[in-house]
Amino acid sequence: MINQLITKMLPLMPKKLVWIFSRKYIAGETIDDAIGVCRALNSQKVKITIDLLGEFITRLDEATANKNAYLEIIERVQKEKIDGNYSLKPTSFGLLIDPVACYRNIREILAKSASYGNFVRVDMEDSQCTDLEIDLFRKLHNEFPNNVGLVLQAYMKRTLPDIKSMGDLHSPAAPLNFRLCKGIYVEPAAIAYKNYQEVNEHFLADLEYMFQQGMYPGIATHDKPLVEGAYRLIEKYKVPKNRYEFQMLYGVTPDLRQSIIDKGHVMRVYVPFGKEWFGYSTRRLKENPKMATHIIKALFIKG
Repeated sequence: MINQLITKMLPLMPKKLVWIFSRKYIAGETIDDAIGVCRALNSQKVKITIDLLGEFITRLDEATANKNAYLEIIERVQKEKIDGNYSLKPTSFGLLIDPVACYRNIREILAKSASYGNFVRVDMEDSQCTDLEIDLFRKLHNEFPNNVGLVLQAYMKRTLPDIKSMGDLHSPAAPLNFRLCKGIYVEPAAIAYKNYQEVNEHFLADLEYMFQQGMYPGIATHDKPLVEGAYRLIEKYKVPKNRYEFQMLYGVTPDLRQSIIDKGHVMRVYVPFGKEWFGYSTRRLKENPKMATHIIKALFIKG
């Protein structure tokens, strides 16, 4: 009840108050803020993927502005010699308004990134976007097979069939590159697993299939049992350390993150930033009300 109450109240709170909670998980509002966080993470042997916040836009001029911002981000990251790549949400570029315009916007970003030999990750959003985003990924992969990846969500019942359906894109020279996460959007039980253990079992089944097929997974989890399960699969299939990576969100489970790095595994941290942090924070809370406990600690406990 308390978590649900905070979830409803948070969007009504002053932004300065919400920032007390959000600042742990968001790099800041500006590219300078993000670059500072990325540089600090790089110094800790952590690679990054940078994301400009602002999904689910309602006008195509917003899509154009987001595209131009990403082009500037790419130039800045190259100039600063940051060890990292880029993540983006297709709804930030008009996916639900005009899929063709969205493709053109993202293709321009991808072409810019690829010109520097870098990589763009297409995020997966809620279920209304799944087919559109897989189609988008297919089109982009056909032209930039070594420079684009996709996010997949293990709690979706369709995920393993989706992985298998994209197998025609896979080759030893250009292995499919998927970030595998549990999934955070609220989806009906008809299409998404709800039980914790069940979700974990499917996460590891998806990951095992990727290893079996020689795909490159980004193992995106803060769940220690899943990390341990990933270790077992890596050992089982004798996967070289350059054929996968672990991924985490900025500000989440730093001790577990460090333990993975200490074992010699590649770690990449997702670094979100931008002026739309308030909407991002409130949406994340609605999708995961259990985060309310952390908000209480952030608001009332110093440090």
